[in-house]
Amino acid sequence: MQFWPLRSVEPEHRLNIGQAATLLSRVGENHRRQLAGDLLQFIGTGIPLAQCTVFAYAPRRNPQVFTFADRAREVSLVNISSRYAERFYSQDGNRHAMACTGGGERILVQRQRIDEIDHDEYRRICYEQPKITERLALLANCEKGRWLSVNFYRGREHGCFSSRELDFMEAAAPLLIQIVRLHYQAYLQANELPLLLAERLSGLYPELTLRDRELLRLLLTGIDNAEIALSLGVRPSSAATYIKRLYRKLGTGGLRELIGLATQGQWR
Repeated sequence: MQFWPLRSVEPEHRLNIGQAATLLSRVGENHRRQLAGDLLQFIGTGIPLAQCTVFAYAPRRNPQVFTFADRAREVSLVNISSRYAERFYSQDGNRHAMACTGGGERILVQRQRIDEIDHDEYRRICYEQPKITERLALLANCEKGRWLSVNFYRGREHGCFSSRELDFMEAAAPLLIQIVRLHYQAYLQANELPLLLAERLSGLYPELTLRDRELLRLLLTGIDNAEIALSLGVRPSSAATYIKRLYRKLGTGGLRELIGLATQGQWR
């Protein structure tokens, strides 16, 4: 599994500045559902791609599925993203690349082919079933130890990335990372208070798992189950099950009691 600092290259094809301007103009809007699809379209004019997924990594948490899009794979990307965030992210070459750098503002490029994955189940679920042959990830370190990982996947029908296509991706990387970073920062700002409340509750209930803590933050933002399921990368029915379990752990009967617990002045 290869990774390297972003190179300065001159691609054969030029970027579509009009599309880039449109993506930048949407910063601050609730654009998460469409963002990965727009990134696929933006890059897809020069390079054939199958999927795009953006993960946000925060210290001591499972990755968050920030946005994803799929071009007619035969299996659900929602389920694949969920399993990755729950079980396989520690096996990913992205984690190795992030751990080796120790921070900094550089953009990293990480290339992972299916035959380089030793973990059988990870390879089967995330690459063999959706017929993915290779993944190219753009990694950027953000403030407070957070990382963003913008992942582009090639289907079997596309083959591996050529040298020309890698040059195109690296030339586009600073713009792509800036677009995703701005969208993610706007998302964090809109959810800053729920994040603080969730972290406070998590400190008082150390038995909560990483998924519990992420779910707690999402619930405190007031979004519905469908949006929670999108953020976790799971089906809505699975999100509803996780929510019920969390309420039981906290001894609350629903969202109103949870908000009361999170905002009360007297803590246990």
